[in-house]
Amino acid sequence: MKKEILVVDDQPGIRLLLQEIFTNEGYHVTLAKTGKEALNILDNSSFDLLMLDYKLPVVDGVQVIQQLEHDKVEIPIILMSGLSEEIVEESQKFKLVKKVLEKPFNVQDVSDFTKSLIG
Repeated sequence: MKKEILVVDDQPGIRLLLQEIFTNEGYHVTLAKTGKEALNILDNSSFDLLMLDYKLPVVDGVQVIQQLEHDKVEIPIILMSGLSEEIVEESQKFKLVKKVLEKPFNVQDVSDFTKSLIG
């Protein structure tokens, strides 16, 4: 069975790029534009990995992580940001965050880390 990845980013280009990368790697990909949309999707489906943008409209990435940890949802998260230095320290307080990716990111690094994390 295909591994499931939820990609959450308000930039269409990033969503489509990650969808293409992961689909080509054999994963099933679901896309969301906002943190609120992501939480709604996560209420009804389970995923093997969450690729989450730090800065999102309405409900930001940190709020999504806080809600998941509050609800005791076990899902590894790769947090994406253009401001990685600022968020690395903040993200360390969340056990679900496995990596912080700085935008723009190296496609091969994303692919390799995803494989090492979820197979």
